[in-house]
Amino acid sequence: MRSPEHHLFVCGSFRANGAPAGACAKKASLALVQHLQEEVDSRGLGGVLVSMTGCLNCCVNGPVVVDYPSGNWYKGVTEDSADEILDAIENGEVAEQHLIKG
Repeated sequence: MRSPEHHLFVCGSFRANGAPAGACAKKASLALVQHLQEEVDSRGLGGVLVSMTGCLNCCVNGPVVVDYPSGNWYKGVTEDSADEILDAIENGEVAEQHLIKG
């Protein structure tokens, strides 16, 4: 398998002890993973991989999605903003309005 151009990591809120802890799971991050995967498949974005992670320790911004290797962290991701993030990826851009600015 070759490395994906974009690997989208969606926070699943789970801590090392296995307990759900943060806001992302409570704000439907599991459904967000499914939505992103369906969109990636329907758009034919073979260079995009979607995975769920443990807690990213950024609960106040949840649900959080990290685009690797670009290093872009997206906050408050919904299905609509996920679509905008994928639109930006397709166009070689960044969905600036959804970035966590630090």
